[in-house]
Amino acid sequence: MTSPARRDFAGARGTIRAIGAPVETVHQTQAELMAHLAQVREIAAPLGIGFLGLGMTPSWSRAQIPVMPKGRYKIMTDYMPKVGRYGLDMMYRTCTVQTNLDFSSEADMVKKLRVSVALQPVATALFANSPFTEGKPNGFLSFRSEIWRDTDNARSGMIPWAFEAAWGSNAGSTTRSMCRCISSSAATPISTSRDRRSVISLTAKNPAFPGERPTLSDWANHLSTIFPEVRLKRYLEMRGADGVPWGRLPALPAFWVGCSMTTTSLDAAWDIVKHWNAGERQALRDDVPRLGFKARIRDRYLFEIAKECVALSHSGLRRRGRIDHLGRDESRHLEPLERIIDCGRTPAEEMLEKFEGPGTDPWNPPITNMRFKSVC
Repeated sequence: MTSPARRDFAGARGTIRAIGAPVETVHQTQAELMAHLAQVREIAAPLGIGFLGLGMTPSWSRAQIPVMPKGRYKIMTDYMPKVGRYGLDMMYRTCTVQTNLDFSSEADMVKKLRVSVALQPVATALFANSPFTEGKPNGFLSFRSEIWRDTDNARSGMIPWAFEAAWGSNAGSTTRSMCRCISSSAATPISTSRDRRSVISLTAKNPAFPGERPTLSDWANHLSTIFPEVRLKRYLEMRGADGVPWGRLPALPAFWVGCSMTTTSLDAAWDIVKHWNAGERQALRDDVPRLGFKARIRDRYLFEIAKECVALSHSGLRRRGRIDHLGRDESRHLEPLERIIDCGRTPAEEMLEKFEGPGTDPWNPPITNMRFKSVC
């Protein structure tokens, strides 16, 4: 797992990003996260700055978002509208929370990747938290997730190739796995501002720049611009959740650790998803931004699957037996998700119930409740 070990300004709109160091327990993630928020508060409070735990800016238009003065973002701003409707909204108006998980071997990586890709819609529903755009309901529970459906489909999605039979088989599987991953990544144009290039290809010469070819540095940078639902690096990056209030943040690593970091839990999670085909996985992913728990796969509502996964995660965390200084195991961090399951509604649906309607103060109760109260 990772937790906030360093901070920097990231993204076209100058968001504060906390990047974690590897840690062993969810307790450590929670402790570093709270330390990060305390440090941010120390700087922000005297300036009258507060923070919202949401997946998308609830009231500001794209034109109202300030832009970081970086050449890369000028290139992306020009490029994104050519490949999807929502690329600029992704850049300027969305916020996610991510968890990175380690793997012990190639076989472990393959299984965790498949499970986490298939179950990413569960995390999207549990953390759905972006139902407002420019001061009114936008028709979605996670509009942030919907935005990724039409941002740049060559760079994002449910990576169906990860479920191909050749992946993870025995003889030569490492070579096949890496070749398949590289082949998929290489098919995507590289966005770069190095020298005179803007968008170039790994596999074809660009007549506008004769003799120029990508470098290894370009390739490394390129891999950071590919955004599937789960991104394979030296770890697995879970990308399906909206930004949420501070008290719910530790629930995301807790959920994924409990589902995947013990053999028993990982096997049980694989049993849930192993018979789903690519079309069914994609349909579930397509439906969940709007329908949340009411999305279906085969004969099951996503709510039933989410309930099963939260219980599975709870058992996995109990089985891990990682105790904090008060003698509590990591399952305590799942309490926000267990409350969501108990009420049967996504966080976005609760916000919509409290919404007072267009024309009211944009900082009405459902938005105000998303403030980082430990910071503001």
